[in-house]
Amino acid sequence: MFRGHHRKARILFGLSDIALVALAFELAYATRVRLELANEFYLTESVKALLLGWSMLTWVALGYWWDLYDRIDSAHPRVILRDAFRQCLMGAASLILFEYSRRIDLSRFFVALFSAYAWVLLCLFRLNAGRMLRAVRREFGSPHYVMVAGLGGGALRLGRELEAAAAYGLRLSGFLADANDPAVSEVELDAKYPVWPLAQLPELLRRQVIDEIIFAVDSRRLPELEEVFLLCDEEGVSTRVAIDFFPHVNSEIYLDRLGALPLLTFSATPHDEIRLLVKRVTDIVLAGAALIILFPAMLAIALVIRLTSPGPAIFRQVRCGLNGRKFVFYKFRSMRENAHEMREQLRHLSQRELALKIPNDPRLTPVGRFLRKFSIDEWPQLWNVLKGDMSLVGPRPAVPEEVEQYKGWQRRRLRMRPGLTCLWAVNGRDAVDFETWMKLDMQYIDSWSLALDWKIILRTIPQVLTGRGAN
Repeated sequence: MFRGHHRKARILFGLSDIALVALAFELAYATRVRLELANEFYLTESVKALLLGWSMLTWVALGYWWDLYDRIDSAHPRVILRDAFRQCLMGAASLILFEYSRRIDLSRFFVALFSAYAWVLLCLFRLNAGRMLRAVRREFGSPHYVMVAGLGGGALRLGRELEAAAAYGLRLSGFLADANDPAVSEVELDAKYPVWPLAQLPELLRRQVIDEIIFAVDSRRLPELEEVFLLCDEEGVSTRVAIDFFPHVNSEIYLDRLGALPLLTFSATPHDEIRLLVKRVTDIVLAGAALIILFPAMLAIALVIRLTSPGPAIFRQVRCGLNGRKFVFYKFRSMRENAHEMREQLRHLSQRELALKIPNDPRLTPVGRFLRKFSIDEWPQLWNVLKGDMSLVGPRPAVPEEVEQYKGWQRRRLRMRPGLTCLWAVNGRDAVDFETWMKLDMQYIDSWSLALDWKIILRTIPQVLTGRGAN
């Protein structure tokens, strides 16, 4: 799998060790206290916290030092049992040394129990880690669709590596061939994959989800493909090159690795897996908390909508998400039930080139106008955030009909998960014209950071509370 997947796995396994060591410590302490042995055993809360903190730190440090977290999900069970035994044995020894250095009177039986419980818990978790990771990714993770450009031996090796990494969510979509490649319609590895002419790439990018393209071609042919790299760069599609050649693109360039194969990656969108993971965790925590807090108010709003106008309380619409993935988008209904049929009649009143935005829209209901002004109609999208369709901060999701009319450079906004709010929302909201809206989305993508997300969230709150800039 790619290095980014390795880093995420290491973090998750480290966090699991912390939780399991804490559980083993509490179980060992509860067991020792309840046993009627000759010597009574008791730890004050401060000493207990100190010992537990040292144990968690030691166990995780040993895991990273011995690279245990790099092979947990693929190692032989015998190796897993052996590694966990070494880790627990050294962890227990370090706890005894720490006890002597701090002059703490610690029961040896407690240390033995703690080490044994930790070994059992770690083994149970690690022996099932691969299946659990695959199940979590299958239920909650989006597949990562990859195409390979080239039909030579290197391209076929890449294809086999991608097939082997399928458990981590990587999906080989097919191969791209140019005029110099053999005329074949499919490539057969463990499965059969279609082959498309490289000239059809612009159409493919619009027709199906492609998260990235890996180029595995002779370096002498890469200069001929510069326009292809520029197309991917413009649309925000990540590209990787399996050879040592730097095409003239403006994307950030960094090294990555798929199995034993070195790759150069060109990314025009944020790619730091750790920071993106933190962003996703923040989305889950804040959206989950907001849904719990707002649930009674949302029920009341849904009831008011149903009582004041015919039609459902929740408006559902298909929108384009990350890299063009379609998802069902939720809002409180703020318009009349036949609003969609009136779009063409009112299009001439729109202030924007593509996205329909009509001042004092006659389709709005009285309740809907209030909901729109204070962005209350957006609350159901917290469920989209929790599911992973959206983020709290990101370019607003567009309808497929609008995306079809995007210029090439505008399509790059699809390369980041859409959000509830973004830069344009704190720079005028509905008063921002379409071109400026698109440029602000590009600015957000190019300068993205966790700090910028929090800045936008904090600036959005007063905008929403006062209703400034909303039509």
